[in-house]
Amino acid sequence: MSKRTNQATNWQFEQGSPEAYEELFVPVIFSPWAERLTDRATIQDGDHVLDIACGTGVVARLAALLVGAEGSVVGVDNDDGMLAVARKTATAEGLTIDWQEADVADLPFADGRFDIVLCQQGLPFFDDPILALEEIRRVVAPDGRVLLNVGRSLEYQPGWEVLAEALSQHIGDEWGTMMHGPFPAWDGADLRQMAQEAGFDDVSVTIDIGSVRFPSVEAFIHRQAATSPLGQPIGAAPKAVRDELIKDVEDELNEYTDDEGVVFPFESYVMEAYR
Repeated sequence: MSKRTNQATNWQFEQGSPEAYEELFVPVIFSPWAERLTDRATIQDGDHVLDIACGTGVVARLAALLVGAEGSVVGVDNDDGMLAVARKTATAEGLTIDWQEADVADLPFADGRFDIVLCQQGLPFFDDPILALEEIRRVVAPDGRVLLNVGRSLEYQPGWEVLAEALSQHIGDEWGTMMHGPFPAWDGADLRQMAQEAGFDDVSVTIDIGSVRFPSVEAFIHRQAATSPLGQPIGAAPKAVRDELIKDVEDELNEYTDDEGVVFPFESYVMEAYR
C-alpha cells in the first residue's frame, strides 16, 4: 500500500488507515460527540462501562477518566487494526482499558456485567441492529442503561450530502451511495421501535445538533478519503476530476464557508434505554 501523508495536496493513502482515522477524524468529529455522550451518561466512580464498536477508543478513554479505581472500562470492536491504535493511544495516556476483539452479536461477557453500555455511531454498521441491541441488553445490569448516538439521515448533514452528490457525479454512483451508510434513513420512532423489539421498556430518543469544522473544503474531502474506502477511487482519479470534485463541493458549501475554513451542522439522534 502507498503511504498516507498529511499534505492536503497528496492523494495517496494507506486505505482506511486506523492511524489516519484517529489523527484526522477523531479530533474533528468523534471526540466532541464522545464528550457529549459520556457527559450524558453521568458515569460515576465504580461504574463498569462497555464501549461497543469502540474504534480507536475515544469514548472508552473518556469513560476511563471517570470510573475511578473501583470501576472498569472495556472497549469492543471487530477490527483488530482499530484496536491496535486504541491500545497504543490509551497506553500513551496512562489509561487502563480492557480492549477485546468481538462481534456485537456475540459478546464474550456474562449477563448483567455492565452498569453502562455506550455506542458511538456504530448501530448503522451492525448486520442486525435489533440482534445487537438484544445482546447489549443482555450484558447490562438490571438497573443499568444504554446510551448510543446515530447520525440523522443525509438530508440533515449538509456537508456530507453535498459530498455524496459530487462523488456520484465525478467518481461513481456507488461512492455517492456509500456516503449514506453512516446516516441511515431512520427517525426517532424507528430507533425507539428497534430498542423496544430488543426488550427495552424505558426508551427515550432526542436530537442533538452540533457542528463540524475543517480548514478547507479540500481538507474535508481529503480527510474523508484518507479514513475510508474513498481513498482508492479518489486517489486514482485524474487530477482534473479531483479538481472538479473539490470545486463543486466548494461552490455548494459556500454559505458554510468563513475566514477559518468550512463549518456545517452535524445532527445526531441520542437514544437512552434502561433495562
